[in-house]
Amino acid sequence: MSDDSFGSLQDILGVSFTRTALLQEALTHSSYVNENPQTVSNERLEFVGDAVLGLVLAEKLFQDYPNLAEGDLTRMRSQLICRTSLASIACAIGIGDCLRLGRGEAASGGRDKSANLAGALEAVLAAVYLDHDWQSTRECVVHIFKDALARIRSEHGGDYKSRLQEELQSRFKTAPSYRIIAEVGSDHNRQFTAEVVLDQQVLACGMGHSKKLAEAEAARTALEILDKTMPK
Repeated sequence: MSDDSFGSLQDILGVSFTRTALLQEALTHSSYVNENPQTVSNERLEFVGDAVLGLVLAEKLFQDYPNLAEGDLTRMRSQLICRTSLASIACAIGIGDCLRLGRGEAASGGRDKSANLAGALEAVLAAVYLDHDWQSTRECVVHIFKDALARIRSEHGGDYKSRLQEELQSRFKTAPSYRIIAEVGSDHNRQFTAEVVLDQQVLACGMGHSKKLAEAEAARTALEILDKTMPK
């Protein structure tokens, strides 16, 4: 690993290590240790990084999607931290070029292997956490996961309640509330009508086969009305 690639990675991460040995350890594959017994592999840091990354993303999703259920948040986090996702991010920020690999592992394409890349990314984030603090680590994770988080948001574009809350908080510094005003139909074909309210003023109504869907439809309609009547 050259000094240039070492420095470039720190620039991309947005951090400057005071204990550069931590970053070096995070980028050291076990195959390198086999040939250089005096070194330490990144496996222990990977263990810490897995926990750190999971918590940062859990907190981020919890804050960004206040109306999503636990199961939905869990699925979103799983998409973000699966091996394919981690390897893609690691590759994009140049971790593969920085890995310290044994000769055999390097010759067999170790710099492009998903397991090596994903593990190293987790180890690097653990190194950031151990060398800095929680806030710096959170900022680093959000920064390098920016595109992945944007894809998640696009794929879950139906979360209109979160989007409406963000809009109203931004424009009026207050959040909306919802109320169910009608419920008709049989148990197997129930239809709910919801209103979304801001400061006692009804913004929009929506209908759906569950309370959640009715509220989401009301939020979607409110967003359309806001865009037409109060453009940014």
